Amino acid sequence: MSCSKPDILWSPHHPDRYVICDSELGLYRIGPVGAAESKAGTLPLSSETAATLLAINSDTPYMKCVAWYPKHEPECLLAVGQANGRVVLTSLGQSHNSACKDLVGKEFVPKHARQCNTLAWNPVDSNLLAAGLDKHRADFSVLIWDISSKYSPEASVATAEKIRLSSLDLDSSTVVTKPMYELGQNDACLSLCWLLRDPKLLLAGMHRNLAIFDLRNTSQKTFVNTKAIQGVTVDPHFPDRVASFFEGQVAIWDLRKFEKPVLTLTEQPKPLTKVAWCPTRTGLLATLTRDSNIIRLYDMQHTPTPIGDETEPTIIERSVQPCDTQIGSFAWHPSSQNRMVVVSAANRAMTDFTVFERISLAWSSTTSLMWACGRYLYECAEDGAAGMEADIATKMRQRAQSRYGHDTGQVWKNHVLAGGSDPQLKSLWYDLSYMKQCAEDLELKLQGNKQALVYSGIKNIVKTSSGTTETRRCWSGSDRQADVPRFHSEERSLALRLCGWTGRGSDQDVEPLLRTLEQEREWERAAAVALFNMDIRRAIQILNKGASADKGDLNLNVVAMALSGYTDEKASLWREMCSSLRLQLQNPYLCVMFAFLTSEPGAYDGVLNESSVAVRDRVAFACMFLNDTQLPRYIDKLSGEMKEAGNLEGLLLTGLTKDGVDLMESYVDRTGDVQTASFCMLKGSTGEVLKDPRVQCWIENYRNLLDAWRFWHKRAEFDIHRGKLDPSSKPLAQVFVSCNFCGKSISYSCAAMPHQGRGFSQYGVSGSPTKSKVTSCPGCRKPLPRCALCLMNMGTPVSNSPGPGKSEEKMDLTRENKLAQFNNWFTWCHNCRHGGHAGHILSWFSFCRTKEHDSVEYECSLCDRGMMMMMLMMMVSVFCVCVVLEMVHVFTDQTCAGLVQLFI
Repeated sequence: MSCSKPDILWSPHHPDRYVICDSELGLYRIGPVGAAESKAGTLPLSSETAATLLAINSDTPYMKCVAWYPKHEPECLLAVGQANGRVVLTSLGQSHNSACKDLVGKEFVPKHARQCNTLAWNPVDSNLLAAGLDKHRADFSVLIWDISSKYSPEASVATAEKIRLSSLDLDSSTVVTKPMYELGQNDACLSLCWLLRDPKLLLAGMHRNLAIFDLRNTSQKTFVNTKAIQGVTVDPHFPDRVASFFEGQVAIWDLRKFEKPVLTLTEQPKPLTKVAWCPTRTGLLATLTRDSNIIRLYDMQHTPTPIGDETEPTIIERSVQPCDTQIGSFAWHPSSQNRMVVVSAANRAMTDFTVFERISLAWSSTTSLMWACGRYLYECAEDGAAGMEADIATKMRQRAQSRYGHDTGQVWKNHVLAGGSDPQLKSLWYDLSYMKQCAEDLELKLQGNKQALVYSGIKNIVKTSSGTTETRRCWSGSDRQADVPRFHSEERSLALRLCGWTGRGSDQDVEPLLRTLEQEREWERAAAVALFNMDIRRAIQILNKGASADKGDLNLNVVAMALSGYTDEKASLWREMCSSLRLQLQNPYLCVMFAFLTSEPGAYDGVLNESSVAVRDRVAFACMFLNDTQLPRYIDKLSGEMKEAGNLEGLLLTGLTKDGVDLMESYVDRTGDVQTASFCMLKGSTGEVLKDPRVQCWIENYRNLLDAWRFWHKRAEFDIHRGKLDPSSKPLAQVFVSCNFCGKSISYSCAAMPHQGRGFSQYGVSGSPTKSKVTSCPGCRKPLPRCALCLMNMGTPVSNSPGPGKSEEKMDLTRENKLAQFNNWFTWCHNCRHGGHAGHILSWFSFCRTKEHDSVEYECSLCDRGMMMMMLMMMVSVFCVCVVLEMVHVFTDQTCAGLVQLFI
């Protein structure tokens, strides 16, 4: 450890003490700020710690390196290497007990004076001290001293040694001149370290190579030529991993593969001055360059590369800046995790610094949050479940378990599967349900592109409106003509159906809707719908019913009484008071009722701009009371607002079009609900819309979510559901029967045709007499095998299953079996390939089961395998085929039910 600049050594047995070595040795004790003694020598290291100077040693001039004795006793024993090559044992601030008294002041003198570059105590045999010296042509550069030895020169050399020592002015009683081992002749040693795996091995950075010396055989050494010979240090967590450096480059060595470095770190622009492994953290190496205030850290993520493996370990590089001034040296704390003390190069200013670990965050698909920091693993625990329940991932997971989105019969029920508490989802699924109902009716009655028009949204429907007529109706129950024009057209009627106001066909009565709203206790909305349909008497009845209902609002009677006094006179007191007081009503539907009654014809901003009223009700009102000029303008404005806000109620206007995708994109950006977006876009979108990259992204993300949650069956159900609604997403058939002669697929032409869900129908397996039969291989024209029972070539369709049983024992050709056409499938023994038509094989086994020989095992006539075993293997084959066909969407529910019944 060089002392040309200030250096730091932590005490190996006192975690709160360290030594600063420069021109003198200073012993410091580190502690909390409050516990530090208030006296001269107390230095602040950080906001929490301070250092107190305990002792100073100025008796060892010309220091070049220092090493701390590794054992507890004697305490605070230091070895100091000097510029003339001598090694002196000294101590700091300790009473000289018997153990330390004999060692302090002892000197180890080489034959030839030259600089001592490095010192290293043996960690096991602590009496051994290795010193690395500069080169001398007639001397060794690595000297290993035994500090317990005494000066006892032989008689032949005693006179010469006394003369040399007297010339150096040394006391011969405390001087040792004979090292225990001498290594590295005619070379220079710049760095040393003992190998932890074997205390008899010493690694030395010589002039041109790294050498491993074995004290058991000093005549031999293992070495590798390299320039990276400075600062050799062993990883305390991996005894076979060693670091060294040369100028600005660090080399990492594996002693098991010592031919070349296993890793060379990025070269620094300035020369390195120190490298050190962290003693508390696996694989963390710190480096310091000259004239720098930055310490660079290299985090090696896994163990050293094993022998024969050329891959390099993963390295994460980062930099830390403990202080603003140039750093002279640093030292890791021996026990505190990732803690170091740095000393500045100029004025011995010290800083206590902790390197914070990189946080590795893991968020599971089930919303569990954990992160690792250093040696600790933290788990996020919520105080309550409300926060996690509100997370969209949790909601989507719960909805997936309830088969949300899969109800294609009663589409509106999907909002119930989602919990029924989100008004936007309720509006969305009711909109899709009304679109489905209209499309089914129009398929029967209308021609052309009416179905596509239904799913294109009201915005596109009203643009195609033509032949609009204007009428003026009387108030229901009164002969008085109402001065309110109402507009009618085929497209407006379709829009009213999509809003849910009117029923199927030509039925324009809103009474079913009013009864439904009354059942759901939506009295105010029901009254408003009745009033907009010019039935003020029905509106009053609904309000009175709501006031008298259980837990009803008695204020509805007051509103009903106000409605009963309606007059169309513009200067009446009733109109004046209702216009000024309606905004004080808390319910928006009550407010728009009086806004409608007090507005001028065509000027219904009080109704149309009430954002608290459902979009479907405002649109239905606009379709009835706005003319052909006002209606498209209002619909365009409302559509823009819905798209910008990502409000799913706006899908009624945009439909499943490009505008609908834009709206859904805003919704997904706001909520992250890719589940609803995927199911919604599949319900009626055109192929062009489904090919939109955004739609495909939502679908794939939802599929990945299901996989992440390990909902394998749910993912398969979603794929099947997607295939039914989007035929272009169906994969091609992947299972074929191959020819036994040429190995080619018998149904190879299937791959060239779009998959239609019945991959075997072209080979006569559909049962239709008009289908062409294929009884030979299309590749080599070899005939297909014959059925063992009917002796017909496979591929020939069969209508009945021959067998020796009675007529009622023949295969049942019910509708389910016709749909599945299982009778014509190829079936064979897995051992001898003996087989035939599946229907014939099943008929044969059915005949066997009717005989009273349940305990007798019938055998295959070719391979002598038991018939029951053959039956079992056929069942396994059928099951495998069923699974595959289900995956490629050529398997129907009727087929599955038929197969289950066959084997019960």
